[in-house]
Order: sequence, then structure tokens, then C-alpha cells
Amino acid sequence: MTQLNSISVPSKLEPNFLFVALHGLGANCNDLTPFVAELNLPNYGFEFPDAPLPHPEVPGGKMWYDLSNQEFRGLVESRQMLIDFLVSLESKTGIPLSKTILCGFSQGGAMAMDVGVTLPLAGLIILSGYLHSPLQPSVEKLPPILMVHGTEDPVVPIQQGRRSRDTFKKLGANIQYEEFDMGHEIRPEILKLMQTFVIDVIAKV
Repeated sequence: MTQLNSISVPSKLEPNFLFVALHGLGANCNDLTPFVAELNLPNYGFEFPDAPLPHPEVPGGKMWYDLSNQEFRGLVESRQMLIDFLVSLESKTGIPLSKTILCGFSQGGAMAMDVGVTLPLAGLIILSGYLHSPLQPSVEKLPPILMVHGTEDPVVPIQQGRRSRDTFKKLGANIQYEEFDMGHEIRPEILKLMQTFVIDVIAKV
């Protein structure tokens, strides 16, 4: 099985933590790299993996799986590749999963929820995400979660965000859920919220 390609951005200071960001459908590993400057987390290294499948309609765009039919072609393979990638980061960076934040936007958020309940991560950040399949938790305790969704999202309706929130609550997760009057996007106030969440997670690790 091939490995995921990734953009790695080292931390400005001695790296103590990792931040992994998963892009959405039709984007690629470059899409969320502005997070490095915007979040201003100097002791965090950043990883931006590329989804493994080319998007059929977007030049240079990638997808984690095919949304054009209900079979979600490629999901099983992408799920395993992402898990393998995350597990491999400790040997690459020296930073364990317990000090790694996994973040995802849209389809990347769906992947982050899917694999995030199977690994002992420090925290999850879900931006405009959705559940593509029933969650299968395999960790003793779910990580703290920040979930943000736009009430006017035309791509992933707000009902999807609320469904994800309710699902995690039923699993007993410590979840911070926020709605904004916005569409399918990441606004500056959300970045501030993310930064605060990450700093709070650091304080408890």
C-alpha cells in the first residue's frame, strides 16, 4: 500500500506537539498550510497530508474517497492509509499520538472523526464536517473535541454538524460545539477559537 504524501512544517521552537490538518474534497495538501501562521503555535510541528485519490473534475485537486455514489469508493483504503500515516509520525518526529492534534475540514473532517476515535490523540478539531459511517471507537477515552459549523453551509448542511455533535455526546465525549452564521468556510474568529482550544489541550497533556 502506498503512503500518503505530506507537507511538513517544523516548529519554530523545540517541537513538543504536532498538528495534522486534513483538507476537504477537491483541495490538496497546500490548502490549509496558512494555519501555520494563523494559529501561531511556535512549539507545534505541522503536517498537511494529501488525500490519495485525484479529484476527477478539479485539476490538482484530491479526495479522500468518491462522493459520487453511496459506495464511497476508496474510503476503506484511505482510512487505513491515514491511520498508518498518523502512527508513523512518532518515528518521524519523535512526538507521540498523545501529543498530536488531528484537524479536518469538510471531507477531511469526516476522515478526522472516523479515524480520530481509533487512536489515542490529544484532541480533534472538526470544521464543517459530517459522519460518513457509524463511529467505531477503539480507545479507552475519546480525546477532547472542538466542532465548528456554519448555519448557512450550502455544502454540508448544519443538520450534519448537529448530528455529529449528538453522536459524540452519546459516546460521552468532551465536546465543544460552536455554530457561526456563515457558509462552508473558516473565518478568523474560528482560527482564534482553534488556537484557544489547542492551548487548553496542551495545558492538560
